[in-house]
Amino acid sequence: MSSETRRALGPLATLVEDPRVQDVFVLGGGQVYVDSGRGTFVAEGLRLSKEQALDIGRGLIESGGRHVDEAHPLVDVALTGGIRVHVTLSPIALSGTEISIRISRHRSPELTRLNLARANQVIPALISAVENRQTILISGATGSGKTTLLGALMAYATPAERLVILEEVHEITVNHPHVVSLECRQPNIEGAGEVTLSRLVRESLRMRPSRLVIGEIRGAEIADVLQAFHTGHPGGGATVHASSLEGVPARLEGLGTMAQMTPRVLAAQVIDAVHVVIHLKSTPEGTREIRMGTPTLSAGGELGIVETLHPD
Repeated sequence: MSSETRRALGPLATLVEDPRVQDVFVLGGGQVYVDSGRGTFVAEGLRLSKEQALDIGRGLIESGGRHVDEAHPLVDVALTGGIRVHVTLSPIALSGTEISIRISRHRSPELTRLNLARANQVIPALISAVENRQTILISGATGSGKTTLLGALMAYATPAERLVILEEVHEITVNHPHVVSLECRQPNIEGAGEVTLSRLVRESLRMRPSRLVIGEIRGAEIADVLQAFHTGHPGGGATVHASSLEGVPARLEGLGTMAQMTPRVLAAQVIDAVHVVIHLKSTPEGTREIRMGTPTLSAGGELGIVETLHPD
Protein backbone atom coordinates (compact mmCIF):
# COMPACT_ATOMS: atom_id res chain seq x y z
CA MET A 1 0.00 0.00 0.00
CA SER A 2 1.35 3.43 -0.90
CA SER A 3 1.80 6.11 1.74
CA GLU A 4 -0.78 8.26 -0.07
CA THR A 5 -3.39 5.51 0.10
CA ARG A 6 -2.60 4.85 3.74
CA ARG A 7 -3.11 8.52 4.60
CA ALA A 8 -6.39 8.60 2.69
CA LEU A 9 -7.66 5.54 4.55
CA GLY A 10 -7.00 7.13 7.93
CA PRO A 11 -8.34 4.90 10.73
CA LEU A 12 -9.36 2.26 8.16
CA ALA A 13 -5.73 1.59 7.15
CA THR A 14 -5.15 -1.01 9.88
CA LEU A 15 -8.14 -3.02 8.71
CA VAL A 16 -7.14 -2.86 5.04
CA GLU A 17 -3.59 -3.96 5.91
CA ASP A 18 -4.86 -7.03 7.79
CA PRO A 19 -4.07 -9.94 5.41
CA ARG A 20 -7.26 -11.75 6.46
CA VAL A 21 -9.59 -8.92 5.44
CA GLN A 22 -11.20 -9.00 1.99
CA ASP A 23 -13.70 -6.15 2.30
CA VAL A 24 -14.24 -3.10 4.49
CA PHE A 25 -17.58 -1.27 4.55
CA VAL A 26 -18.46 2.10 6.07
CA LEU A 27 -22.18 2.67 6.57
CA GLY A 28 -23.83 6.06 6.37
CA GLY A 29 -24.18 6.17 10.13
CA GLY A 30 -20.44 5.63 10.64
CA GLN A 31 -20.50 1.94 11.51
CA VAL A 32 -17.56 -0.03 10.09
CA TYR A 33 -17.84 -3.67 9.01
CA VAL A 34 -15.22 -6.12 7.77
CA ASP A 35 -15.45 -9.37 5.82
CA SER A 36 -12.68 -11.93 6.17
CA GLY A 37 -14.41 -14.58 4.08
CA ARG A 38 -17.03 -15.72 6.60
CA GLY A 39 -19.53 -12.89 6.37
CA THR A 40 -19.53 -9.26 7.53
CA PHE A 41 -18.94 -8.35 11.17
CA VAL A 42 -18.68 -5.08 13.06
CA ALA A 43 -15.14 -3.74 13.49
CA GLU A 44 -15.08 -3.44 17.26
CA GLY A 45 -13.93 -0.14 18.71
CA LEU A 46 -14.11 1.77 15.45
CA ARG A 47 -16.86 4.15 14.43
CA LEU A 48 -16.57 7.18 12.16
CA SER A 49 -18.35 10.48 12.37
CA LYS A 50 -20.22 11.57 9.27
CA GLU A 51 -17.55 14.17 8.66
CA GLN A 52 -14.77 11.58 8.92
CA ALA A 53 -16.53 9.22 6.51
CA LEU A 54 -17.02 12.01 3.99
CA ASP A 55 -13.37 13.11 4.23
CA ILE A 56 -12.13 9.52 3.85
CA GLY A 57 -14.42 8.88 0.90
CA ARG A 58 -13.31 12.03 -0.88
CA GLY A 59 -9.65 11.39 -0.11
CA LEU A 60 -9.73 7.84 -1.45
CA ILE A 61 -11.43 8.86 -4.67
CA GLU A 62 -9.01 11.74 -5.18
CA SER A 63 -6.01 9.47 -4.55
CA GLY A 64 -7.30 7.41 -7.47
CA GLY A 65 -7.33 10.47 -9.74
CA ARG A 66 -11.06 11.07 -9.73
CA HIS A 67 -13.49 13.41 -7.98
CA VAL A 68 -16.66 12.79 -6.00
CA ASP A 69 -19.19 15.53 -5.24
CA GLU A 70 -22.90 16.30 -5.48
CA ALA A 71 -22.69 16.37 -9.28
CA HIS A 72 -20.90 13.00 -9.32
CA PRO A 73 -22.13 11.24 -6.15
CA LEU A 74 -21.28 7.64 -7.17
CA VAL A 75 -17.64 6.99 -8.04
CA ASP A 76 -15.46 3.90 -8.29
CA VAL A 77 -11.63 3.87 -8.37
CA ALA A 78 -8.78 1.39 -8.35
CA LEU A 79 -5.86 2.23 -6.07
CA THR A 80 -2.38 0.78 -5.81
CA GLY A 81 -1.97 -2.40 -3.83
CA GLY A 82 -5.04 -4.11 -5.28
CA ILE A 83 -7.53 -1.85 -3.51
CA ARG A 84 -10.83 -0.96 -5.15
CA VAL A 85 -13.06 1.73 -3.64
CA HIS A 86 -16.66 2.69 -4.29
CA VAL A 87 -18.13 5.81 -2.65
CA THR A 88 -21.73 7.00 -2.62
CA LEU A 89 -22.56 10.42 -1.20
CA SER A 90 -25.72 11.89 0.29
CA PRO A 91 -28.47 12.44 -0.78
CA ILE A 92 -28.16 9.31 -2.95
CA ALA A 93 -26.98 7.51 0.19
CA LEU A 94 -29.82 8.32 2.57
CA SER A 95 -27.91 7.92 5.84
CA GLY A 96 -24.62 9.55 4.79
CA THR A 97 -21.44 8.60 2.95
CA GLU A 98 -21.27 4.90 2.05
CA ILE A 99 -17.82 3.43 1.38
CA SER A 100 -17.08 -0.05 0.02
CA ILE A 101 -13.45 -1.18 -0.09
CA ARG A 102 -12.40 -4.47 -1.71
CA ILE A 103 -8.86 -5.75 -1.25
CA SER A 104 -7.24 -8.13 -3.71
CA ARG A 105 -4.02 -9.47 -2.21
CA HIS A 106 -2.60 -10.36 -5.66
CA ARG A 107 -1.33 -13.70 -4.46
CA SER A 108 -1.32 -16.43 -7.07
CA PRO A 109 -4.11 -18.75 -5.86
CA GLU A 110 -3.78 -22.53 -5.82
CA LEU A 111 -6.69 -24.91 -6.27
CA THR A 112 -5.64 -26.98 -3.27
CA ARG A 113 -5.90 -23.91 -1.02
CA LEU A 114 -9.37 -22.76 -2.09
CA ASN A 115 -11.17 -24.99 0.43
CA LEU A 116 -13.32 -26.61 -2.25
CA ALA A 117 -15.98 -29.06 -1.12
CA ARG A 118 -15.41 -32.62 -2.46
CA ALA A 119 -11.95 -31.54 -3.61
CA ASN A 120 -10.87 -35.05 -4.63
CA GLN A 121 -13.70 -35.15 -7.18
CA VAL A 122 -13.84 -31.50 -8.17
CA ILE A 123 -10.19 -30.58 -8.70
CA PRO A 124 -9.41 -33.27 -11.33
CA ALA A 125 -12.51 -32.23 -13.29
CA LEU A 126 -11.46 -28.58 -13.22
CA ILE A 127 -7.87 -29.29 -14.25
CA SER A 128 -9.06 -31.55 -17.06
CA ALA A 129 -11.20 -28.74 -18.48
CA VAL A 130 -8.19 -26.41 -18.65
CA GLU A 131 -5.77 -29.01 -20.02
CA ASN A 132 -8.28 -29.93 -22.75
CA ARG A 133 -8.53 -26.26 -23.74
CA GLN A 134 -12.19 -25.97 -22.87
CA THR A 135 -13.48 -22.41 -22.56
CA ILE A 136 -14.81 -21.87 -19.03
CA LEU A 137 -17.50 -19.56 -17.68
CA ILE A 138 -17.53 -19.22 -13.89
CA SER A 139 -20.70 -17.97 -12.23
CA GLY A 140 -21.53 -17.08 -8.65
CA ALA A 141 -22.54 -14.32 -6.29
CA THR A 142 -20.38 -11.38 -5.27
CA GLY A 143 -17.58 -12.58 -3.00
CA SER A 144 -18.03 -16.26 -3.86
CA GLY A 145 -14.48 -16.53 -5.23
CA LYS A 146 -15.09 -16.49 -8.99
CA THR A 147 -12.04 -14.39 -9.81
CA THR A 148 -9.82 -16.38 -7.46
CA LEU A 149 -10.90 -19.67 -9.00
CA LEU A 150 -10.37 -18.38 -12.54
CA GLY A 151 -6.82 -17.31 -11.70
CA ALA A 152 -6.07 -20.67 -10.07
CA LEU A 153 -7.37 -22.59 -13.08
CA MET A 154 -5.39 -20.65 -15.67
CA ALA A 155 -2.17 -21.69 -13.92
CA TYR A 156 -2.68 -25.11 -15.54
CA ALA A 157 -2.21 -23.70 -19.04
CA THR A 158 1.06 -24.96 -20.50
CA PRO A 159 4.11 -22.67 -20.06
CA ALA A 160 4.35 -22.26 -23.84
CA GLU A 161 1.00 -20.48 -23.97
CA ARG A 162 0.45 -16.71 -23.86
CA LEU A 163 -2.31 -15.59 -21.48
CA VAL A 164 -3.92 -12.19 -22.03
CA ILE A 165 -6.02 -11.06 -19.06
CA LEU A 166 -8.60 -8.30 -19.48
CA GLU A 167 -10.31 -6.70 -16.48
CA GLU A 168 -12.28 -3.67 -15.48
CA VAL A 169 -10.08 -3.47 -12.38
CA HIS A 170 -7.02 -5.68 -11.94
CA GLU A 171 -7.73 -8.62 -9.60
CA ILE A 172 -6.68 -11.80 -11.39
CA THR A 173 -3.25 -13.22 -10.64
CA VAL A 174 -1.98 -16.35 -12.35
CA ASN A 175 1.08 -18.44 -11.53
CA HIS A 176 2.22 -18.65 -15.15
CA PRO A 177 5.38 -17.45 -16.92
CA HIS A 178 3.70 -15.59 -19.82
CA VAL A 179 0.90 -13.30 -18.71
CA VAL A 180 -0.20 -9.96 -20.21
CA SER A 181 -2.62 -8.01 -17.99
CA LEU A 182 -4.73 -5.16 -19.39
CA GLU A 183 -7.06 -2.94 -17.38
CA CYS A 184 -9.93 -0.71 -18.44
CA ARG A 185 -9.71 3.04 -17.89
CA GLN A 186 -12.57 5.19 -16.71
CA PRO A 187 -13.16 8.58 -18.31
CA ASN A 188 -11.62 11.61 -16.66
CA ILE A 189 -13.63 14.47 -15.19
CA GLU A 190 -14.13 15.88 -18.70
CA GLY A 191 -15.50 12.53 -19.90
CA ALA A 192 -12.50 11.72 -22.10
CA GLY A 193 -9.97 8.89 -22.16
CA GLU A 194 -12.25 5.92 -21.45
CA VAL A 195 -11.04 2.46 -22.47
CA THR A 196 -13.86 -0.08 -22.22
CA LEU A 197 -13.72 -3.84 -21.84
CA SER A 198 -15.18 -4.21 -25.34
CA ARG A 199 -12.28 -2.26 -26.75
CA LEU A 200 -9.75 -4.29 -24.77
CA VAL A 201 -11.24 -7.51 -26.15
CA ARG A 202 -10.94 -6.24 -29.72
CA GLU A 203 -7.40 -4.92 -29.20
CA SER A 204 -6.26 -8.10 -27.45
CA LEU A 205 -6.96 -10.18 -30.55
CA ARG A 206 -4.05 -8.37 -32.22
CA MET A 207 -1.74 -9.52 -29.43
CA ARG A 208 -1.74 -13.21 -30.43
CA PRO A 209 -3.20 -14.62 -27.21
CA SER A 210 -3.22 -18.38 -26.69
CA ARG A 211 -5.98 -17.91 -24.11
CA LEU A 212 -8.15 -14.90 -23.31
CA VAL A 213 -9.13 -14.42 -19.69
CA ILE A 214 -11.93 -11.94 -18.93
CA GLY A 215 -12.38 -10.76 -15.36
CA GLU A 216 -16.14 -10.30 -15.49
CA ILE A 217 -18.80 -9.86 -18.14
CA ARG A 218 -21.14 -7.10 -16.98
CA GLY A 219 -22.80 -5.69 -20.09
CA ALA A 220 -22.73 -5.26 -23.86
CA GLU A 221 -19.14 -6.51 -24.06
CA ILE A 222 -20.61 -10.03 -23.99
CA ALA A 223 -20.93 -9.87 -27.79
CA ASP A 224 -17.21 -9.16 -28.23
CA VAL A 225 -16.23 -11.80 -25.66
CA LEU A 226 -18.29 -14.57 -27.27
CA GLN A 227 -17.02 -13.59 -30.71
CA ALA A 228 -13.42 -13.78 -29.48
CA PHE A 229 -13.93 -17.13 -27.78
CA HIS A 230 -15.38 -18.90 -30.80
CA THR A 231 -13.05 -17.45 -33.45
CA GLY A 232 -9.89 -19.35 -32.68
CA HIS A 233 -9.27 -18.61 -29.00
CA PRO A 234 -10.53 -21.63 -27.02
CA GLY A 235 -9.36 -22.51 -23.55
CA GLY A 236 -9.84 -19.13 -21.91
CA GLY A 237 -12.34 -18.11 -19.29
CA ALA A 238 -14.58 -15.43 -17.88
CA THR A 239 -16.84 -14.83 -14.90
CA VAL A 240 -20.42 -13.65 -14.58
CA HIS A 241 -22.80 -12.91 -11.71
CA ALA A 242 -25.55 -15.52 -11.24
CA SER A 243 -27.32 -16.94 -8.21
CA SER A 244 -27.34 -20.55 -9.43
CA LEU A 245 -26.23 -22.78 -12.28
CA GLU A 246 -29.80 -22.80 -13.55
CA GLY A 247 -29.84 -19.00 -13.49
CA VAL A 248 -26.88 -18.59 -15.85
CA PRO A 249 -28.89 -18.70 -19.11
CA ALA A 250 -31.25 -15.93 -17.95
CA ARG A 251 -28.29 -13.85 -16.80
CA LEU A 252 -26.56 -14.24 -20.16
CA GLU A 253 -29.75 -13.38 -22.01
CA GLY A 254 -30.03 -10.19 -19.96
CA LEU A 255 -26.48 -9.22 -20.87
CA GLY A 256 -27.15 -10.13 -24.50
CA THR A 257 -30.10 -7.74 -24.54
CA MET A 258 -27.70 -4.94 -23.62
CA ALA A 259 -25.68 -5.89 -26.73
CA GLN A 260 -28.86 -6.01 -28.86
CA MET A 261 -28.53 -9.78 -29.29
CA THR A 262 -31.72 -11.81 -29.54
CA PRO A 263 -31.99 -14.82 -27.17
CA ARG A 264 -31.67 -17.19 -30.14
CA VAL A 265 -28.51 -15.51 -31.45
CA LEU A 266 -27.02 -15.39 -27.95
CA ALA A 267 -27.80 -19.07 -27.34
CA ALA A 268 -26.16 -20.12 -30.60
CA GLN A 269 -23.01 -18.14 -29.81
CA VAL A 270 -22.78 -19.43 -26.23
CA ILE A 271 -23.06 -23.03 -27.48
CA ASP A 272 -20.18 -22.39 -29.89
CA ALA A 273 -18.02 -20.39 -27.49
CA VAL A 274 -18.41 -21.89 -24.00
CA HIS A 275 -17.67 -25.52 -23.16
CA VAL A 276 -17.99 -25.61 -19.36
CA VAL A 277 -20.04 -23.58 -16.90
CA ILE A 278 -18.86 -23.68 -13.28
CA HIS A 279 -21.06 -22.35 -10.50
CA LEU A 280 -19.36 -21.41 -7.25
CA LYS A 281 -21.12 -20.96 -3.93
CA SER A 282 -19.67 -20.06 -0.54
CA THR A 283 -21.11 -22.04 2.35
CA PRO A 284 -21.57 -20.84 5.97
CA GLU A 285 -18.83 -23.28 6.97
CA GLY A 286 -16.31 -21.40 4.80
CA THR A 287 -16.02 -23.99 2.02
CA ARG A 288 -16.74 -23.38 -1.66
CA GLU A 289 -19.24 -25.64 -3.34
CA ILE A 290 -18.81 -26.39 -7.05
CA ARG A 291 -21.42 -27.37 -9.63
CA MET A 292 -20.51 -27.89 -13.28
CA GLY A 293 -22.49 -28.13 -16.50
CA THR A 294 -22.39 -27.66 -20.24
CA PRO A 295 -24.49 -25.25 -22.32
CA THR A 296 -27.26 -26.87 -24.32
CA LEU A 297 -29.84 -25.78 -26.85
CA SER A 298 -33.48 -26.81 -26.50
CA ALA A 299 -35.64 -27.84 -29.44
CA GLY A 300 -37.09 -24.34 -29.34
CA GLY A 301 -33.65 -22.72 -29.54
CA GLU A 302 -33.50 -21.72 -25.87
CA LEU A 303 -30.26 -21.76 -23.91
CA GLY A 304 -30.00 -24.19 -21.02
CA ILE A 305 -27.40 -25.93 -18.84
CA VAL A 306 -27.00 -29.70 -18.48
CA GLU A 307 -25.40 -30.43 -15.13
CA THR A 308 -22.39 -32.75 -15.21
CA LEU A 309 -21.04 -32.36 -11.67
CA HIS A 310 -23.22 -31.44 -8.72
CA PRO A 311 -23.37 -31.83 -4.93
CA ASP A 312 -24.22 -35.33 -3.70
